[in-house]
Amino acid sequence: MASVQDQLEIKFRLIDGSDIGPKTFPAATSVATLKESVIAQWPKEKENGPRTVKDVKLISAGKILENNKTLGECQSPLCDVPGGVTTMHVVVQPPPLEKEKKIIKEPKQNKCVCVIL
Repeated sequence: MASVQDQLEIKFRLIDGSDIGPKTFPAATSVATLKESVIAQWPKEKENGPRTVKDVKLISAGKILENNKTLGECQSPLCDVPGGVTTMHVVVQPPPLEKEKKIIKEPKQNKCVCVIL
């Protein structure tokens, strides 16, 4: 059975200042699992919500958290208060613009320019 110290209470702060949570997670929870939780709990009325884990960045204590790390590995002893709520900031990467998609889809053409002096 996990002790209270192995549980972390986290809330996710969105770009507009609203929060998701707080919710309790075990210290062994991966950052990728946290991102999946954010996607599942994303407010339906907000536009441009994340679709995949790759669309979301979580920031805690000024550091971007890596998907393969656990909460226990990311925990900052200076910022986290035992029994307190940890706030993680959520940044959503915007979808690529249509113009950028067209550029990516078009095959590259070799262009050669010669100048004779």
